[in-house]
Amino acid sequence: MIRIAVVMGKMHAGGKKKLVMEYYRHIDRSQIQFDFFCDSDSNSVPKEEIEALGGRVYMIPPYQKIFQNMNAMKVVFSENKYPILHSYNSTMNIFAMLVGKLCGIPVRINESISMGHKRDKKNILKNLLKPFSRCFATHYMSNGEVCGRWQFGNKMFDSGKVTVFKTVIDTEKYKFDPKIRERCRREFGLEGNTVIGHIGRFTAQKNTLFVIDIFVEITKKDPKAKLLIIGHGELEEEMLNKIKLYGIGERVLFLGMREDIEQFYNAMDCFLLPSLYEGLPVVGVEAECCGLPVFFSTEIPRESSPCNDLGFFIDLNKSSQVWAEEILLNSKKLIELRRSRECDVRAAGFDSKEEGIRLSKFYISQKTEV
Repeated sequence: MIRIAVVMGKMHAGGKKKLVMEYYRHIDRSQIQFDFFCDSDSNSVPKEEIEALGGRVYMIPPYQKIFQNMNAMKVVFSENKYPILHSYNSTMNIFAMLVGKLCGIPVRINESISMGHKRDKKNILKNLLKPFSRCFATHYMSNGEVCGRWQFGNKMFDSGKVTVFKTVIDTEKYKFDPKIRERCRREFGLEGNTVIGHIGRFTAQKNTLFVIDIFVEITKKDPKAKLLIIGHGELEEEMLNKIKLYGIGERVLFLGMREDIEQFYNAMDCFLLPSLYEGLPVVGVEAECCGLPVFFSTEIPRESSPCNDLGFFIDLNKSSQVWAEEILLNSKKLIELRRSRECDVRAAGFDSKEEGIRLSKFYISQKTEV
């Protein structure tokens, strides 16, 4: 049995949690197990599921207390003598990599799953750490080409030293089902409406407030439009105040945090993702698997759209009115032809079952080489 130390940093509801848990559910757990290291201020650690699958969870001081954080990792790393360390904190991985090296962990995987942006408050720290992000690691991974190039550089990526394991999903779970669509729309009072969807953390990165601006412009053209929002975050109160200010409360269905999101993709007619930046957003892949047209900002890598005919990329310099026009123009004709796209998503390499097998083989090969 290979037991791997998986350093998560903050395990909140969102893309990083989904990415790692999808792989964990589909690796060969008869040969491989994960021990999760999560910051103590994480708000969405699936401890029960992890333990039911045979894993362990270690809650350690948050990275803001970096010396306590590193010391806590050192204690457990030394005790368990892991053969492999896999850290998912992008440029922050340098700290886990250093501790892993000091503790004699022979295989240390540094994974890039996000990038920086000038409007992100963490951008200064990310750029300070980026030149050192290759230090102390033995292997390099990313969830997409753009992330890999951003963190490790073009030369390293082009030389083949960065292995890509994409942001994967359970394609069977997120396929389109007309019966689920009908039931969900009936249950939530969406019959006869054009449903604009958005799922994510309510943060500056996700451009949450701009979603509201776009929807207001859509309502001017489509009196039957409704906005379905799922998520939570620091901008929640500001978002709700903006909805109230625009007087569109009756046209917005705000569902907070939910785990059963697959039914809502079925109920939607299009999906909105105007983020300031992303690595490779899982919600976009899930939405396209369910046959939804997805409207990305041009700051999001085009590899995020496995179905070329469903992904639309719009410049953030364009007004909310322009966004609304593009959405209304392209979503209606596509939704009339809607079908499940799980085969396309699987063929593009985003299926968790198939990629879980590939990751298992990677881990086993590294243990064998050691």
